Amino acid sequence: MPEAALSRLALYTARPTLRVNGDENERVSGLLLTLDMVEQDDGLSTLELRFSNVAADGVGESDFAFEDEKSLRLGDRIEVYVGEEDGPTQIFSGLVTALEAEFTEEGAPVLTALAEDALQQARMKRRTRVYDDQSLADIAQEIAQSLGLTPRVTGLSDPIGVQVQLNESDLAFLRRLLARHDAGMQVVGDQLQVAPRAEVQRGRVELELRSQLRRACVLADLAHQTSEVTVTGWDAARGDRTKGRSSGSDRGPGQGRSGAEILSETIGRRSHQIGHLAVATSEEANAVAQAAFDERRRRFVTVKGTAEGNSAIRVGTHVTLTGLGPRFSNTYYVVRCRHRFDLQRGFETDFTGECSFLGGP
Repeated sequence: MPEAALSRLALYTARPTLRVNGDENERVSGLLLTLDMVEQDDGLSTLELRFSNVAADGVGESDFAFEDEKSLRLGDRIEVYVGEEDGPTQIFSGLVTALEAEFTEEGAPVLTALAEDALQQARMKRRTRVYDDQSLADIAQEIAQSLGLTPRVTGLSDPIGVQVQLNESDLAFLRRLLARHDAGMQVVGDQLQVAPRAEVQRGRVELELRSQLRRACVLADLAHQTSEVTVTGWDAARGDRTKGRSSGSDRGPGQGRSGAEILSETIGRRSHQIGHLAVATSEEANAVAQAAFDERRRRFVTVKGTAEGNSAIRVGTHVTLTGLGPRFSNTYYVVRCRHRFDLQRGFETDFTGECSFLGGP
């Protein structure tokens, strides 16, 4: 798949469009200085917007732009659209939770607005409760509905035993369970999307070095690679030890030599033991071992890159990088994404990707 053009035009305007409480606001969009939106694979996207806080008034003079609270205030819903102005794509929707005013001798006053997506409510609610042998899908659906979100859960339907949320926020509790079962979540529109990592693919993008890919730093690291993961626990019902082991199942995108293969050829085989997690059955122990092994395997090769601003690069996107040589040109799964705009460099996208494979000469 060749690198796709971001516009049918050779030169196009990529200034972000901002909507406040559902309406496009010329003052808010026009006075924007910088935009910084970050999303990651365990949910909760954050947004920072910096504005010039000076504008012309109706009598030919200048005054503060936002102090009347007509254009922007705490609690407003803000939506961000990026890409070509004629057909932008929404990348963020959330509530303004903080405003910061900055006044200096060197320039005009600046107003910074901070916002978070719908999982902000889950971050603020701390609870203690017990889920009695429900599935992770059931727990995610219950939390989503309490937040006013529509749950969209893929898989994760097996019971996971008794789970205790002890003085934890809904966000921290759900993140902990999802990490244990190698799954992630994102808020997309009014949906809470939850799925195992192996089931997530939010599109494909190809980037070529010195074209849309502006820079990349790739690391292949054997330090945390292993040949096998074992997990031990105690089955209280049977009064017996339980044990699970795994050499992985989800290899993720890309191709080449895995970290476990290269480890065996160079340093030698090694096993990693997990004994600090409470597992009650062999099935649960095997599932935890598999999740732990797959997490390590996927992080064998990691890339941090910067591309021309591209709204199609999101957490869960499979990004194919070319021009990095035979070892590092590969397909990576995006686990962190940062869309940013300023008046000097325009619209750029930073991303972090993971791959289980190192290519060969």
